[in-house]
Amino acid sequence: MPEIPSSKRASNIEYAIRDVVVPATELEAQGHSIIKLNIGDPIAYPGLPTPSHMVEAFSDALSQGRNGYSPSYGIPELRDAIALDESKKGWNATANDVYVCHGVTEALQIVFQATLEDGDKVLAPGPHYPPYMAYPQMYGAETVEYELLSDAGWSLNFDDIESKMDESVRLFVLINPNNPTGSVAGSDDIKRLLSILAKWPNCILIADEIYDGLDFSGRQVSAASLSDSVPVLTMNGVSKVYYAPGWRIGYMAIHDPISSLAAVRDGIERILRSRLCASTPAQLGYLAGLQQDRTWMKQYSDTVKERRDVCLARISKIQGLEVQNPEGAFYMFVKLTDEKWSNDDKSFVLQLLHEQHVLVVHGSGFSSEKGKGHFRLVFLPDVDTLNIAFDRIDTFLQEHRIA
Repeated sequence: MPEIPSSKRASNIEYAIRDVVVPATELEAQGHSIIKLNIGDPIAYPGLPTPSHMVEAFSDALSQGRNGYSPSYGIPELRDAIALDESKKGWNATANDVYVCHGVTEALQIVFQATLEDGDKVLAPGPHYPPYMAYPQMYGAETVEYELLSDAGWSLNFDDIESKMDESVRLFVLINPNNPTGSVAGSDDIKRLLSILAKWPNCILIADEIYDGLDFSGRQVSAASLSDSVPVLTMNGVSKVYYAPGWRIGYMAIHDPISSLAAVRDGIERILRSRLCASTPAQLGYLAGLQQDRTWMKQYSDTVKERRDVCLARISKIQGLEVQNPEGAFYMFVKLTDEKWSNDDKSFVLQLLHEQHVLVVHGSGFSSEKGKGHFRLVFLPDVDTLNIAFDRIDTFLQEHRIA
């Protein structure tokens, strides 16, 4: 019997972060223990549990029967709390500007559906978070990468951005702090970016700020707070800074300073209504996180920063590795300087996995051109585990070093 084909859209999708899990799972089935430094799931590592008051609120919602459909745009109390939180970041957000989704990933899919037509473009950073490359092509658009300067802290290359802007660019993506590099764009950089985008009235800025509470530089700032003409769609949620990724609750918040997004907003609302709602109990858990104690956040952030510093110290002493200091999030994008691996980062990742049972993600999975010769490492495990992982990476590089 002939095989029934899948759509070309589906068969072209790659998600490197989870694709590398397939061979790791096979090794685990054979009895091997894998040190996993691949997925940014903060509660998969010791010392970083979801705060108890949030878990209690989630559980209470279940026990009290608050388990049915919620409004399609989100529970009103949660929309109010998110709007207040965004307003504290420097712009006049209201509850009507906030739309609650199944994580930032769904929010992005909805925005792409509501804005993109055949021939449109999305400008996203290279390297980038994979969905920014995978999803636009499902709606007839293409993603064009703009350069992050690898030798300058992965900062924005404004000349490259200006050269790639044109009338077909509908969405410009700023991930701040960045995944996978951990770079942070400060207010001067964002203002310069906004001045470029202001020349193109059909372009919307997507400000992915899911890691904004993990800023070690002190420079991270809300893009919406700096824009007086460019429309901004802020993306954020419960996954990273509130340590509850499996709850799948995120949001988009619309900043429309010159009232140019009425049609886009209508499209977003139509799509939201058609997919019913996000998880009601999880929304109530997030609400508790926003409204109750946040003093725990500093301890968590200090723990993540300590683990980052351990990684930086270890990498500085390993021949064959270099890294730019990540100023935010919990990733670092490590450069492979050995000739054997600098042009074949995927082979490095797979061989490291099979020989030393350490799992990282190949940089080319974040951009075939701008990510090659690197790998992404999650620095969330405890210090002892990180040291074991680096011992194994060092051993691997020594064993394979070209004489």
